[in-house]
Amino acid sequence: MRFFTNRLQDFVPEKPVSIDKSKWHDNAVAVVKTILERMPPDPSTCSGGLYVGNIGVGYMLYYLATHEAFQNERQEYLEHAFMYVKVNTDYIGRGRMRSDPLPSFLLGQAGVMSLCSLLYKTAGDEKVFKQYCAQYAQFAEECKKMDFCGKNGSDELFVGRAGYLCGVLALQQKTGHKVIGDDVLTALWRTMVASGRKGAEKQRSSPKFPLMYSYHGTEYLGAAHGLSSILQMLLSFPDILRSDPAAEQDIRKSVDLMLSLEYNGNYPPAMDEADPHHRRPEEKELVHWCHGAPGVVYLFGRAYKVWGDQKYLDACLRCGETTWTKGLLKKGPGICHGVAGSGYVFLLLYRLTGDFKHLHRAQQFAEFLFMEEFQRGARTPDTPFSLYEGFAGTVCFLADLIQPDKAEYPFFNVIF
Repeated sequence: MRFFTNRLQDFVPEKPVSIDKSKWHDNAVAVVKTILERMPPDPSTCSGGLYVGNIGVGYMLYYLATHEAFQNERQEYLEHAFMYVKVNTDYIGRGRMRSDPLPSFLLGQAGVMSLCSLLYKTAGDEKVFKQYCAQYAQFAEECKKMDFCGKNGSDELFVGRAGYLCGVLALQQKTGHKVIGDDVLTALWRTMVASGRKGAEKQRSSPKFPLMYSYHGTEYLGAAHGLSSILQMLLSFPDILRSDPAAEQDIRKSVDLMLSLEYNGNYPPAMDEADPHHRRPEEKELVHWCHGAPGVVYLFGRAYKVWGDQKYLDACLRCGETTWTKGLLKKGPGICHGVAGSGYVFLLLYRLTGDFKHLHRAQQFAEFLFMEEFQRGARTPDTPFSLYEGFAGTVCFLADLIQPDKAEYPFFNVIF
């Protein structure tokens, strides 16, 4: 099996849920110390962007510096964060981050520029903040091209338009600054819709979606490269959505068709497994943020916030039950395909419902990260201290456990 058997104590309605903020603060600080020692700001670990490069550690430090519970560490963490930014901007300046398109958010330069913007804003340097925002905005011209990534998926989250818009949204929400003009934003949004319609015409599998996208030839469905995160980003700009009824109809039908693919509370990683005859056996089922319910849940959470239909919240709750049962992942501690990514599902559900059951479950998953069963039985990721595969993302999860009313999976806020 890909997960540990869940023997954790589930929520008991009669027992109050208490978050030990001091404990999780101290645990997070201790893990940060290890991360800084094991993944320092060195050019050798710049490759991989926010996803697995050391700039993701910079994001973790920025996030903690803006967190109420870490104000005693704020100055130290900001200073360290600037070190990570410096080594990455130097790395880019030497032409070392050109394997991915310029607008690549999770793997490339756009993600670095977004963190630079956030850091300088936090430090109070408006001039440099706006300079980095302007650099980020320049990438929009490349994104306007329908197939700027060739046949490799110009709309997906890691290198495509969904990722670029993810950064636009994060910068706007965290700084109040419009990085790109409304006309440019609308053009990119409509290009994503047009690209999805074009992809749907080529769709080989069934059911037939009004919008479909592929990445390296595969029609992925999960959050990492697939349909769910693309639809989620289309739903993240409601003013544009409501200005185009035909597009909204296609988006909603696509969301509902995604919902129809649910089986055993989970979702197939790609359309070639949507057919019941081609599903993988349960022991090989993917229940990760990148592929499966722990990532798709954010689409349904956003759909619920936009349209208010109870069926989307019910789908989120079923994703939560699946994650509780199968989310103690053996692949490691991270947020992409690890225990912290599963834990974030419960923080999302807590914010959507206010039900303390989900907060209890989030804390139980945090506890599991420090249990001997996990530490002895889990695999070590390729980049064990990175933001998405490793402990940097885990630290963000622990920090959000302290402030569950504001919790948000990195760059994946859907509650607004």
